Parts: sequence; C-alpha cells; structure tokens
Amino acid sequence: MAEKKHDVVLDVNERPKPGQWIGLSIQHMFSMFGSTVLVPILVGLNPGIALFSSGVGTLMYILITKGKIPAYMGSSFSFIVPMVALMKTVGYPGIAQGTIAVGCVYLIVSLIVSKIGSDWIDRILPPIVVGPIIMVIGLSLAGTAAKDATLNAAGHYDLRYFLVALLTLMITIFFNMYLKGFMGLIPILLGIVFGYGIACLFGLVNFAPIAKAHWISLPAFQIPFVTYHPHIFWGAILSMAPIAFVTMTEHMGHIMVLNELTDRDFFKDPGLNHTLAGDGTASIIAGLVGGPPVTSYGENIGVLAITKVHSVYVLGGAALFAILFSFIGKLSALIQSIPSPVIGGISFLLFGVIASNGLKVLIDNNVDLGKKRNLMIASTILVIGIGNAYLQLGQYQFSGLAVASVIGVILNLILPNKANSEKEVEAKAAKHND
Repeated sequence: MAEKKHDVVLDVNERPKPGQWIGLSIQHMFSMFGSTVLVPILVGLNPGIALFSSGVGTLMYILITKGKIPAYMGSSFSFIVPMVALMKTVGYPGIAQGTIAVGCVYLIVSLIVSKIGSDWIDRILPPIVVGPIIMVIGLSLAGTAAKDATLNAAGHYDLRYFLVALLTLMITIFFNMYLKGFMGLIPILLGIVFGYGIACLFGLVNFAPIAKAHWISLPAFQIPFVTYHPHIFWGAILSMAPIAFVTMTEHMGHIMVLNELTDRDFFKDPGLNHTLAGDGTASIIAGLVGGPPVTSYGENIGVLAITKVHSVYVLGGAALFAILFSFIGKLSALIQSIPSPVIGGISFLLFGVIASNGLKVLIDNNVDLGKKRNLMIASTILVIGIGNAYLQLGQYQFSGLAVASVIGVILNLILPNKANSEKEVEAKAAKHND
C-alpha cells in the first residue's frame, strides 16, 4: 500500500466519519451535477436517467477498479454532435446502441491493453490528432449554442433570449473567476441557477410541468429491445464508436492527474486495463437504461485537489446521492424547464472551453504547425469536423466528427515525417553551410 502524503486529509482507502461523509459526497455530486445534466438537456434525453446512469456507472467503476481509484463517471460531452443528429433521425434507440458500442470499444481496448500493453495507442492518437479532434468537438457545437441563445420556440430571433444568454454567460464567468472554496467548484451550476432566475424575470419559464410532476417517480428508463422494437442501427453505432478513442485519451489524462495527486501509479495498480474496463462498463450500463455515454470527470478531480480528500468512499457516496436524486420527479421537471437561452449562455463558455482544451493539447506537447505534416493533419480534421462533412452510405450516416477522426488517424499513420520540399530546403541549407 502506498504511503499517505503528509498534506492529505483522507487517503484513497480511508473512510470519513458519517457526518463528514454526507457533506463531502454532496459536494462532489453538485460539482458534477451541472455538466452531467447539461448533456441530456442539450441532446433531448431525460436528465433523471443521466443522473441515475452516472451514479450506477460510478459504483460499477469503483468495483471494477477494486476500489483503488477515486473517480466519478459523468455524462460525456464528446458525443453530443452525433447524439443530436441521431435524436433528429432514429431517436434514442440509435443513441442507446451507439452508447453500448462505445462501451464495447473500451472493453475491447482494455482486453488488448491487458495482453500487449498501451504503447500502440500513443501511435494512433498522438497530440496532433487528439488536439484538433477535441477542438472540433467544441467548435462544431458553436451553431447549436448560438441558436439556443437567439431563437425562440417559433424559430424567430428574440432579443430577450439573447440578453438572458449573455447575462447567464457573464455571471458564470464571474463565478468562475472570483468565487472561492466550494462555491468556486460549481460555477456552471450556479450560472444555470442565476440564469434561470433571470429567465423567470423575462417571463421565459413554463412552470406548469413542474406543478404536474410527482415528488417521487421512476426515471423514464429506455431499455433496448424492451421499450422499442428490435433493430440494429449500424449508422448510429459507427458514428459514435470511433469517438471512444478520443474520450480514452481524456480518461487516461485524468488518470495521470490522479496519479500525481495521490502519489500512486494507477496504470500499474489496478492497471490501465481495469480503468478502461470500468469506464466502458459504465457506458454500457448508461446505454441499457437510457442515458448518454459517460466518462471520468475533471470537475471531481478538481474537488480532490482542493479539499485533499481522496477517499473513494466519498465518490461512492456521491454516486448514491445521484441515484437518489434521479427518483425525484419534480427535480427532473425543474431541470427540463430551464429555457434554451440559459443553456445557450452556458454553452458559449462550455463549448469554447472544450475547444480551448484541444488547443492546449497542441501547445503543451509543443506541436510544430510549421511542419507541413502537422499542418495537413490539423487542417483536414478541423474543416471536415467543424463543417460536419458527414458521410452518407444508403441509410447510414457518419458524422463529420467521426469522419474527421478516422481521416486524422489515417493521415497520421501514412504521412512521412517531412515533406519532400522540406527535405529539399534542409539539404540546400546543409550544402550552403558546408
């Protein structure tokens, strides 16, 4: 067992006192709450199901990783683009199968990693591929954020909507910059709350569904092949499954941060194969009950870093609270009553941050865009992905993000390190120096 760092309040396997346990777990739940329910709101899924699946998925992750990794599984933003497209065509049945397929990809990679190691992943997904793909995930959603912030239910421009969106954005930025302690960990949630209040003042909130909702109600579970007719949606599967390779890199990045925080090496114990299997199983569970794909959450890692409480029991408690909240019907109705300009204002910041993180990957890894090889890969991924140059094969449609990801991987594998013109310039420079 690794030694406890001197500044740690509670180590990974230490159990908090009952009174502390409740407070610390609720803190983690609220830290992930805003982002976890925002994904289903953007896609059109049930927020209660997303809470339930994140809670159950986290408990399963803790079990598979042998209770050694303090991580929380929340709704993944990486799949919003194909999920929004699928919701408009085949509906949730397609999303469910795509979500399950994502989990299966994780399990397959986990099996491969357990046999041959993980070095090959770095070759397929180097920073020059991962960075632009993450940028696409954020920037391709810019249009959705703008529509939510400006267009009313009738599809017409509404100045009230835009004002609410801008005020929500500014308040969220203020919270993110100036709040401290626990409040500083939930700027997105606070932004939604205050934005909701502003929307009420502008008369944009419909309270009728909240009044009709029951306090206690079962989430609207969507069970594949039970709540809808059996059918394989290959287009949905092939649109979502490739994106799993992108979220894997995010997940492994989170593990690296946790290694540093806890002074452990989770890649060795319990092993990368276990942590990937845990993440994949959590997504399969989400797909089986009606939620979006899940992945490890940076918000909760931030809580770990600030509080110095690394206890896996606290994360498990947060998962239990998320499950409990999913059965409160009025809460789900309240969440679904949030007006689109509030979501649009939050999305301006959120999607921009996602895109900026892709840029950060390139900067942190010193990717030289002066090299033609890197410039070709990044340019191709960005334009195909942001422009959503989707591939239509009969009834099957592959999103621009999926197409960009595959082409980016292929270009990275086949392009030489230097273009002939670059070699020629270097040769002339060497000859001149001689």
